[in-house]
Amino acid sequence: MEWTESLKRSINFMENHLLEDISPNDVAAEVHISSFYLQKGFSIMTGYSIGEYIRYRRLYLAALDVIAGSAKVIDLAYRYGYDTPESFTKAFSRFHGVSPAQMKKTSNKIHTFLPLKITVSVQGGNDMDYAVEKMNVFSVIGYEYEVRYDDSYQTIPKLWDQFCEHSDRGDNSPEVQQAIDICKIGEFGICMDDNPGGGTFHYLIAGHYNGGPVPEGMKVFEIPAAEWAKFHCTGPLPGSLQAVNTKIFKEWLPGNPDYEFSMNMNIEWYSMSDCSQPDYESEIWIPVKRK
Repeated sequence: MEWTESLKRSINFMENHLLEDISPNDVAAEVHISSFYLQKGFSIMTGYSIGEYIRYRRLYLAALDVIAGSAKVIDLAYRYGYDTPESFTKAFSRFHGVSPAQMKKTSNKIHTFLPLKITVSVQGGNDMDYAVEKMNVFSVIGYEYEVRYDDSYQTIPKLWDQFCEHSDRGDNSPEVQQAIDICKIGEFGICMDDNPGGGTFHYLIAGHYNGGPVPEGMKVFEIPAAEWAKFHCTGPLPGSLQAVNTKIFKEWLPGNPDYEFSMNMNIEWYSMSDCSQPDYESEIWIPVKRK
């Protein structure tokens, strides 16, 4: 159950340092987990990013101070990590629905946000359809995007929509379309974090690369040799992938404490068929190693 305990320790660390300038990287270092996977798993397990959790807890505590009437807005702004009273008031109003001045008069408007409690019931983690496979180094080619952790679930589908629309409308140059066709660009969706704790990661819409011209706007990346836990998904996207992703973090990881992440990366593989069909096949690949 080390994964579950690490999440609990993450929350304890954030609670003990709420008024300090801490980042997801600081939290990950405290619990000795990759910042990339901690942020991904924390979001899946709790429904909040690490940044959102810290921000919401601070704004709740700030509201308690406002109600107590013990501090000025400017003092609260600096105490809870805001550069100006204006930015604090804006964030406070967005979270609670009323300004600090209004909160003093209507304390029942407070948006309660208490410390999270992590509980996991391990069921079926070892019944998942997966295999751990050693793979040699391989190269991919495709488009690279920088994505924020906080809104990745909204951003990534839009990137795919844009990619598909360009192909469907025939907007791509002959060189680009040839690369898409030959390399099957769109076969992989790859998350890579080479700047842990920075709040963003790189996302690739990619395909296998075996040499040849690289069209303008595309990049080639080398995927290191590694052991990959490959989880099979059946069903239309995005539901089937999201369901398996949730089970990985809520069931498989807690039930397999002898494995840990080996790289700040994960790959989604998509079969080249109609992703809306009930028998559509895809996979989630996670780089792992035994402790």
